[in-house]
This record gives sequence, structure tokens and C-alpha cells, in this order.
Amino acid sequence: MILITGATGTVGRPLVAALHARGVAVRALTRDPSRAAFPAGVEVVAGDPSRPETIAAHLDGVRAVFLNSTAIRDACEAFAGLAKRHGATRLVALAAYNVEQDLALQPSRYIGDRNRECEAAVETSGLEWVSLRPQMYASMAVPLWAGQLQLGDTVHWPYADFAEAVVDPRDVAEVAAHALVEDDLLGRKPVLTGAEALTHAEMVSVIGEVTGRRLEYRESTVVELVGRLAAMGLPPELAASFVARYAAFEGQTPESTDEVSRILGRPARSYRDWIADHAAAFSKPDVGGVV
Repeated sequence: MILITGATGTVGRPLVAALHARGVAVRALTRDPSRAAFPAGVEVVAGDPSRPETIAAHLDGVRAVFLNSTAIRDACEAFAGLAKRHGATRLVALAAYNVEQDLALQPSRYIGDRNRECEAAVETSGLEWVSLRPQMYASMAVPLWAGQLQLGDTVHWPYADFAEAVVDPRDVAEVAAHALVEDDLLGRKPVLTGAEALTHAEMVSVIGEVTGRRLEYRESTVVELVGRLAAMGLPPELAASFVARYAAFEGQTPESTDEVSRILGRPARSYRDWIADHAAAFSKPDVGGVV
């Protein structure tokens, strides 16, 4: 049995599907089982992994655990220790490519992620371990830009020339499934990226090409960025971290690795692939009127 934390999340959901397709027994841990909608045969259990002591029973019979730092938050070390005491022999952490950078340059920390701590927890657990270090997910285009593109044809965002080798979360999920059942990644921290780096402006251009829209990327100010993120209910510290990261690395070409293709035996999905599969998120809603 393999336990998946964050099972209904960006990586967790396709991970459960990938393991199920392999015929592996999966226990999907989620705070809200009503959102699960997994295939028959997947065991869905309710619980909060950030409070490990409350989900101890769900670790019975589990041999491997996927630790999603977004779901576990500050309890990564306690969760890893609990899994070990219940007989788990392998831990796979979902960290990030920038775990070794200054914490001020890691925006996800300001919405609860503890990538560095999650990686450290599995590495020092005394169990078999793998820590995955994905680049930014292609799916981040939705929370960052979809709302603007549903209202108009312009994306207002700073640092048009800031580049990312964004990775499809489905690729990350398939690598995680491999890490949970195969042995070749043990003790490794693979950096998972797409095959090419794209600037912010190029990403918006791809969205336009895929959706058949003529889109414009308009440089916004830092003050405007803070306002947009605040309107999304996000803390000002997150905006400050985004700006610090953009300013620190603008104009640099980020690392692209071949880890996804090497591990999965096929090319990594492209940003264009992800956008094409989720194009509806970037479409203007129909506003039909009475004739």
C-alpha cells in the first residue's frame, strides 16, 4: 500500500491515477473526501497531514509514502517519523528546484509550502528516500493569468523577460509514481523541468496561439502586482518574494534538465501541451445577448 498526501492537489491527483494505472494499491489522504472522485479501487481516507498524530491509523500497512509539503506544512519531520514507526520503508518528498536558494526567493513559503523542510525530513529519516525538485508548474498560468484573460486580451504582469523551464505537473506525478515503486532514483534529488525555457511574455504568447486570441503582455509595476495578488487573497509577503525572485534572475536562462525524459522514457510534455489541454481556462466567457 502507498499513501499519498495532498491527494486531490495539482500533483497528487495525477499521481493517484498513475499509481492506479500501474495496478498499485493506493490510499489517498485528503482533507475533503467529497472532492476525491477517484477510480474504483482507490482507497480514500479523510485527514489532515499537518497534524500527523490524527492520521496515524492511515499509515497501517503502508510501505511507501508521498510527502507533499503543501499538505503537510510544518509537520514534515513529525510525519516522516510517524511513517517510519508504522513500518513504512520509503519516503518520496515533493520539494522544489529552488530549495537551496535564499528563503526570501521562495514565494511558495508564504502560502505554507515547506519544501526545504520536507526534503530534509526524508533525507534524514533513515528510510529509503527520493526528493523531487520540480521547476514551476505549467498550471500556475491559471491562478496568475486566467482571471485577466477571461476579462480581456491583456496580461498585466511585471518582468516580461523573466524565464522559467516550466514543467507539466502530470510529468512530476509520473516521476513520483516511478520513485515510489522503482529503485533507480533512491537517494537522488532530480530537478524536473520542461524541455525549454520560456519568458513570461513567451508564455502568454503561447496561450494566445493555442486559444486563437491576439494577446498582449503589458509590463505592470510592482505596486500593481501587489494589488493584484492582494485581490486574490494572497499576502503582501508573497508579492514581495515574487518581485525579489524576478529581479534576482531576470535575463538569466534557467536550467533545463533531461530528468523527465530519462526517467519516463519519453519526452517531457511542453508548456504548449498543458495549455492545449486546459485552454478553456483562458477563454472569455460567452456573453450572448437577446437579438
